Amino acid sequence: MYILGISAFYHDSAVALIEDGKIIAAVQEERFTRKKHDAGFPEQGIKYCLSEANIKLTDIESIVFYDKPLVKFERLLETYLAYAPKGFRSFLAAMPVWLKEKLFLKSTLKKEFRKIANCKENELPTLLFAGHHQSHAASAFYPAPYEKASVLCLDGVGEWATTTCWQGDGNKLDLLWEIDFPHSLGLLYSAFTYYTGFKVNSGEYKLMGLAPYGEPKYVDLILDNLLDLKEDGTFRLDMSYFNYATGLTMTNNKFAKLFGGPARKAETEIGQKEMDLARSIQAVTEEVVLRLARTVHKEQGNDSLCLAGGVALNCVANGRLLREGPFKNIWIQPAAGDAGGALGAALVAWYEHFNKPRTVNPDDDMQGSYLGPKASAGEIETYLDSVNAKYETFDDSKLMPKLAKILASENVVGWFQGRMEFGPRSLGGRSIIGDPRSKKMQSVMNLKIKYRESFRPFAPAVLAERVADYFEHDTTSPYMLMVAPIAKSRRLEMTDEQQKLFGIEKLNIARSDLPSITHVDYSARIQTVHKQTNPRFYHLISEFEKQTGCAVLVNTSFNVRGEPIVCTPEDAYRCFMRTEMDYLVLENVILDKHQQPEWEKDDSWQTEFELD
Repeated sequence: MYILGISAFYHDSAVALIEDGKIIAAVQEERFTRKKHDAGFPEQGIKYCLSEANIKLTDIESIVFYDKPLVKFERLLETYLAYAPKGFRSFLAAMPVWLKEKLFLKSTLKKEFRKIANCKENELPTLLFAGHHQSHAASAFYPAPYEKASVLCLDGVGEWATTTCWQGDGNKLDLLWEIDFPHSLGLLYSAFTYYTGFKVNSGEYKLMGLAPYGEPKYVDLILDNLLDLKEDGTFRLDMSYFNYATGLTMTNNKFAKLFGGPARKAETEIGQKEMDLARSIQAVTEEVVLRLARTVHKEQGNDSLCLAGGVALNCVANGRLLREGPFKNIWIQPAAGDAGGALGAALVAWYEHFNKPRTVNPDDDMQGSYLGPKASAGEIETYLDSVNAKYETFDDSKLMPKLAKILASENVVGWFQGRMEFGPRSLGGRSIIGDPRSKKMQSVMNLKIKYRESFRPFAPAVLAERVADYFEHDTTSPYMLMVAPIAKSRRLEMTDEQQKLFGIEKLNIARSDLPSITHVDYSARIQTVHKQTNPRFYHLISEFEKQTGCAVLVNTSFNVRGEPIVCTPEDAYRCFMRTEMDYLVLENVILDKHQQPEWEKDDSWQTEFELD
């Protein structure tokens, strides 16, 4: 039995296909349209999933949408009525879209599916709707390696819920309690994202990366004014400081007055104030997550915790939860945001609607999250020949030693192989890689390749069995969703003079013998690489270790700022030629930048992608 899950029309549209409970394919629409966080109907994602399984849309039993639009509409109306006459402008902006499209989502979806299937309406699969947080919870629990677990979902808002707690047992997921809109940890974090000049729904991870440069000066101000936080982790926001319930912005003048001035304008200089705000809201977020986790553990007594929702992408909070929290095991859905809702919706139908039994996979069911399309050797060579690219082809036994040597010489390499990752992280399928021992690698990658802010940290990809040799971490982290401290034996202590530095001045001080992946607070966002899920990436890192003694590579997503991660060989070659990457590997094909034909010198392409 095939079930198709859909997430669309808000942000991060995605599709997931399962067959008898097994995940066949999952992909975000942005990868095909090249429009980051694309919210449109995921037509290309659906066509890819069908082609991966070699089926037609009419072969599918059910299509499941990840949200209940009528309940969401009820929340919007009740919110506008509660705050009236405030929010009239926002009401006027929102209503036409709802009255024209979203309120009649069932009809819209059927119309789009009929176009794809070229069939009559009565020939379409059954259309089902799952709850937003129900989809998040299902995506977190059902693929997890636990028979029984507590589940926490934290995000901006679904229909009403912003925080939900579930008990997962076998094929059952029971909702125990929830916190409802407008009281939202995700929206509180997004309010600070907005106030510090970053883009809501995409800039939250920048705020997290900026936090270690600041001091937690505003924690008391936040807890005394914005957030009434209880000992058990439940909370209420003082909505007089926020504008998101009724307005077109996240914060208002009262918020600005509390923090001493207007919001920073996007792309202007980041000051110490923004760094301190980032550190403060990060500290508050971690405290809320820790308190909630302790409460859930006390109530349910489970050893294992599963996480999903946008807040679950806060890998610094996840790392603290693993080290300091009450749970022995933590598993986080790699596509924890709305994209993962597509997968969760499909799993809700399989386990709850059809009541199918569940078999637990001790490694998890996500297959390393390599669930997207791959390119054949023929497709790669056909494209490269069409642009007169110069390339060589090697089998792995020759390619890996050659590539390890190239990396050890401080070259930056675009690495494209296997199936594309599902979720926001590149995990060795569509990655840009480099030598973590290089002192210049972080600034070169940020400024000359990614074209992004210099403070942004990079992740280490480390052989799974070697993780404890480099980090204070002894469990797997295959999805780059845990931050852990660098092992003390690898740290370089700062001089008294360096200790006095503030903010961004700290950036160029090497913190360890792996300076390119060590953040200013001696931390790193770890990806453990496993032979069974990504044998070629594992092979490359092993070869790099053989030549250098280092079992770690720098791993960042294969894209420039504002661009979705590359999907096709064409996307990869274009990104390679537009940036200062030195080499590109497409499966077994390797390209040297210096040997390529002349590429457009026009930099106007940099305006092609809206900055994130």
